[in-house]
Amino acid sequence: MSGTTTAGARLRAAGGGANRWVVLFVLCVSLLLVALDATVLHVAVPSVTEDLRPSSTALLWIVDAYPLVCASLLILFGTLGDRVGRRRVLLAGYGLFGVASAVAAAADTPAVLIAARALLGVGGAMIMPATLSVLRAVFPDRRERATAIGIWTAVAAIGAATGPVLGGFLVEHFWWGSVFLVNIPLMALILPLGRWLLPESKGSGDGPWDVLGALMAAAGVLGAVLGVKRVGAGEAVWHLQTAGPLLAGAALLLLFVRRQRYRAHPLIDMRLFSRAAFTTSVGCIVLAMLALVGLELIAVQYLQLVLGLSPVETGLRLLPLTFAAMAAGATGSSTLRRIGPRRMVGWGFVLTAGAVLLLVLMGQHDRPLLLTTGFVLLGFGLQTTLFGAYESMLSEAPAKSAGGAAAIGETSYQLGAGMGIALLGSVMNAAYSPRLAAVAGVPGEAGSAAANSLGEAYQVAARLGGPAGDALRTAARHAFVHGLHVTLFVSAGLLLLGALMALRLPRTMECPVGPDAEDGIPDAGGGPPDAGAGVPQERSGPDGRTGAWVPARREPVEPARSGRTAH
Repeated sequence: MSGTTTAGARLRAAGGGANRWVVLFVLCVSLLLVALDATVLHVAVPSVTEDLRPSSTALLWIVDAYPLVCASLLILFGTLGDRVGRRRVLLAGYGLFGVASAVAAAADTPAVLIAARALLGVGGAMIMPATLSVLRAVFPDRRERATAIGIWTAVAAIGAATGPVLGGFLVEHFWWGSVFLVNIPLMALILPLGRWLLPESKGSGDGPWDVLGALMAAAGVLGAVLGVKRVGAGEAVWHLQTAGPLLAGAALLLLFVRRQRYRAHPLIDMRLFSRAAFTTSVGCIVLAMLALVGLELIAVQYLQLVLGLSPVETGLRLLPLTFAAMAAGATGSSTLRRIGPRRMVGWGFVLTAGAVLLLVLMGQHDRPLLLTTGFVLLGFGLQTTLFGAYESMLSEAPAKSAGGAAAIGETSYQLGAGMGIALLGSVMNAAYSPRLAAVAGVPGEAGSAAANSLGEAYQVAARLGGPAGDALRTAARHAFVHGLHVTLFVSAGLLLLGALMALRLPRTMECPVGPDAEDGIPDAGGGPPDAGAGVPQERSGPDGRTGAWVPARREPVEPARSGRTAH
């Protein structure tokens, strides 16, 4: 028993050693589960509705409780991991995620399912930033870390894309609770494996943890995301239930930023945002997710409602996007070294904008080759952009703030997704609805109801029947395709704006080495550098920031020009 414990301790101490790829595997499995859970329930909603009979409000909370809670707590748990240990927070997240999955699977009332989904969100918020900050710790060399981040982002894409496919299979062959049960055996595997293999790392730990600041950040993000989601659901911005959360969230976030600027030991060092590369990377993540999620939502409606594909056929049509994203993640490291962050992120945006403009050729009839080509370019371009932005953001932050930086990146990801649904959904509705206001032979009330969505238009047309129903159905299809084209043009404009934003990123990939390198990591094993061969140690540079001790046996790296600003 003691021998096993000692072996595990040696593996954890060698955070930058040969076992780092095994650590990456553990981190990717946990990320896969979190990404899956964000989308796996969508196809099970009809079964949940039939079994539990939730009200419309309760059903909305069943779907939204997980992403809302997860997004709001990312900063809280990301910064807590910097203080008490990222491995500790990650392992606690594993345990909570497994327990919440069991509760969700056994839920017999809407309230229990909502509570379980909220607990899953807490577990997800503990896991997401910790995986990225632990990854930074076990890959001190930026070139290897770029490869690891490529794998990490590809796994996230796989999880998000396969969630609906896996959920559809489980619901078809078992019952809706099985979409949660799949988490339990995997968590039972990675919890002991992570406890044995994952290295502990933390920030400086100076001063008390700002509990009030963490709660302000959580409440602020919750209000902002909730308000954005309500806008995306079609509610007017000036309604109290929409404007209230938005204004309260914005006010709390502004107070949080002000509080952090004047605290001696802030949760998040706001000086990070004075670095052009860090701020630009965060902005690029928001824009990339804004385009991706909004377009995916509209594309699914187009495939099912306009082309008449089944859910399984729709999932298969979207698979090329996933495979292209995986390819972009796998080749991202070499691409980043070859062309640098600026061109990688910028050309990724341009490629994605080109794919979006190509998809404008979609019409009333199925064009499989066009759709496949567009989805491949879209997946490769967006994943290239996200890879370059995440890698630049994480490498720009000092090691002691890795958890906070990861939380900022993940919060940006969630905000971008919510804003994408809200903004592009609003554009779609603005272009779609007016064309159904006066359809020949269709009563005004029926036209107004059909203007809400294409699915509702089909229902109204079926009730009308006859020539009026046929006219409404045809008009709705044409209006939807018109709205899709307008939305694609707006999305392409946003993506080109992202390409311009990327010009502020560094031209080349900087790989600093030596005692004063900025890519340092916290001490994972204790003792001076010669106490554990190849074990990275945290040291203080001339400017007070941390650096990494680098083993003498290291390939020479040509100095690169830095795009960083003075700290």
